[in-house]
Amino acid sequence: MNAVLSPTLPDESPKFSRDILVQFTFTDEQDQLRDTLKRFLNDHSSSSEVRQLMETELGYNKQTWRSLCHDLGMGGIHVPETHGGVGLSYIELGIALEEMGKELLCSPFLSSSVFACNAIMLCGTSEQQTELLPPLTQGIASATVAFTEYDGRWDAQAVQTTFDKGVINGSKHFVIDGSSADQIITIARTKTGLGFFLVDRTSDGLTCSISETLDQTRKQSTVDFKNCPAIQLGSGDQTQNYSNFLDLAAVALSNEMVGGAQQMLESAVEYAKFRMQFGRAVGSFQAIKHICSDLLLEVEMAKSAAYAAAQAVATNDPELPVISSLAKAAASEAFLHAARDCIQIHGGIGFTWDNDSHLWFKRAKSSEVLLGDPSYHRELMLSRMEV
Repeated sequence: MNAVLSPTLPDESPKFSRDILVQFTFTDEQDQLRDTLKRFLNDHSSSSEVRQLMETELGYNKQTWRSLCHDLGMGGIHVPETHGGVGLSYIELGIALEEMGKELLCSPFLSSSVFACNAIMLCGTSEQQTELLPPLTQGIASATVAFTEYDGRWDAQAVQTTFDKGVINGSKHFVIDGSSADQIITIARTKTGLGFFLVDRTSDGLTCSISETLDQTRKQSTVDFKNCPAIQLGSGDQTQNYSNFLDLAAVALSNEMVGGAQQMLESAVEYAKFRMQFGRAVGSFQAIKHICSDLLLEVEMAKSAAYAAAQAVATNDPELPVISSLAKAAASEAFLHAARDCIQIHGGIGFTWDNDSHLWFKRAKSSEVLLGDPSYHRELMLSRMEV
């Protein structure tokens, strides 16, 4: 059974179900989008460029970011055209993230174009969306979302930061691109529940410090708020929107992770083909063949889960909460296993700083725990299936 991944599926196309196997194919337009991104990233995200950006405080190249947003329109790929975006679906967003994950692109795409834009579209009023989204989609400004606190939990019950009488008090940890974002959308507790609050980076009472994390290709910060002025996106209790936000974030991250997993698989196979030992390529040994074939199966299954999750968003599938956790768990394990085995297949050279494999391994470990590790998402998935 073939289900064409397009923004609008025909009625007769099979929906994702745990009871059927669906083979996904992409449209010609989506393949062209992928090819365009590949060419751009090959020119702008080499491993040497990534290594240079790791050493900077900003963490990305502003000119590359502007080109990605302005020339290719990636900054608002899934944002409606009325708000300065391209108006495509989460499927096309997933394609973009997968290619960026392959090349380990250093940019605020995940934090600003995905997390922040999603938060504004979920919670903001029409006036707020009209004001806030165009600068983000064009790469003129950047934003991020601060939701994790000191205990590293992702659920609504963990939010202790408070908003009262127009100001925010509290602390957020592991804020992606928090030190470079122009605006920080902060999840805080109110008297009626949770809310999304917009805070300007230069506001009084806000202090930000870069965190020393394993993965320096994606800068993270600790942000402290002390009587910091803030404006609420929308109104009322946004607890359900916070849950929706986390599901969308997990789907996006899953698609990025399967791109990294695919890159590590290809790197391992390519090295096994030409690395000679005992007069023959190491890839000819059965032990190496088993590792590569097992990786292929795991990566392909994770890609299927990530694609299904992107389709679930695009088609407003009610099973999205379950599928998003399934995709995040599968992608986390596939990426980490692929990066680990890639290093092992490379042998001694794989453990050196000059070999690039460790860059993807660090991203894999960082992304594994971001938004919840596989164990967390399996428990969440089972609880949602029971409901």
